[in-house]
Amino acid sequence: MNTPFLEAMPIIELLHSAGYEAYFVGGAVRDVLLGREIGDIDIATSAKPEEIQDLFSKTIDVGAEHGTIIVLHEGNSFEVTTFRSESEYDDFRRPRHVDFISSLEEDLKRRDFTINAMAMDVKGQIIDYFHGQSDLAERVIRTVGIPAERFHEDALRMLRAVRFVSQLQFQLTDETKEAIRSNAHLLNKISIERKVVEVEKLLVGNGFKEALYSLINLDIHSYLPGFHQSYDQISQLAELPLHKITRKDQLWTILAYIVKPIEVEVFLRQWKLPNKLIRAVNKNLHFLHKRLDHIEWTDILIYEAGEETAKTVELLVSVLYPLREANEMYQIIEAIVKELPILTKKELDVTGKEVLDWLNKEPGPWVSKTISQIECAVVKKEIPNQAAAIKEWVLNCNQK
Repeated sequence: MNTPFLEAMPIIELLHSAGYEAYFVGGAVRDVLLGREIGDIDIATSAKPEEIQDLFSKTIDVGAEHGTIIVLHEGNSFEVTTFRSESEYDDFRRPRHVDFISSLEEDLKRRDFTINAMAMDVKGQIIDYFHGQSDLAERVIRTVGIPAERFHEDALRMLRAVRFVSQLQFQLTDETKEAIRSNAHLLNKISIERKVVEVEKLLVGNGFKEALYSLINLDIHSYLPGFHQSYDQISQLAELPLHKITRKDQLWTILAYIVKPIEVEVFLRQWKLPNKLIRAVNKNLHFLHKRLDHIEWTDILIYEAGEETAKTVELLVSVLYPLREANEMYQIIEAIVKELPILTKKELDVTGKEVLDWLNKEPGPWVSKTISQIECAVVKKEIPNQAAAIKEWVLNCNQK
């Protein structure tokens, strides 16, 4: 049995010793059968939330009303959830009522796809009521039960289905496709934050090309911010080597560049991205447009961009134009950075107060402007980064 399961084994054994049923469930079971890297280990049990909390010394209540408790064990955290059934759903997301039950089969029946509705016992035996193993063998994504019902319970499952197309390189069954096409409009009921998670995972999966075409063929793109009129742009995105991308700022920069929204800031904020990420994307785009306009890297341009942004831009150029390799440009960037007199304004051997004293003038916006002029002159190696030399240069400029 794989190490992550072995690390969680004491939790299941303690539940067993207390007279409860307990099994490994969900994505970890699917991934071990596929030979994929195993992520979080989830456990389903007949123990009620309060019984789980009584049994383990270190727990976190993250949703006891829905049956979920985090159990901390030897530096690791494991989600332990009581077998449950769910009533009608509100907002196409939340069950109106949860009942704790004693049946593993009934618990697995409420899950989204057959490949995620399997369980594994402590001996490694697979419990598979809904033919998940055969769907793994056929490499298909099929809902547990009637697709429309599953999607009405949680509309995000439609986007998750396409995300699994990307991550697992599986195909949607015809029945699943038809249900998504008929119910895609329900995605309007889902929060942007939940969509972001799925889209980001979709775009970095090995099967992103098929997944992106599924987005437009099933009309899911119409319910993603800024994408509703982007059929051609998404098709273009599908043909790019997105596997080169390793960071979120790179991902959203490519998205913004390809989609070409009227206002990039508005597009990014529609997705409710963090401010830090939005700033990084805007900076990447600024220098990407310069490079695509055939502006070469100079000392001042590298200084303004910073080494990381400059390398990111070259990576994105190689994504947009696959025949252009980034490695040679990385070396040029590194060579320029190595010769820069300063890397940030903080390294200047002068302060605004000193400039005020030298010129004996009233404070004002001119101080910041002068510091920027000094900064530019130092980076261009027109003057050394030494207070005496800078003072002489400033006084001469002032006289002129």
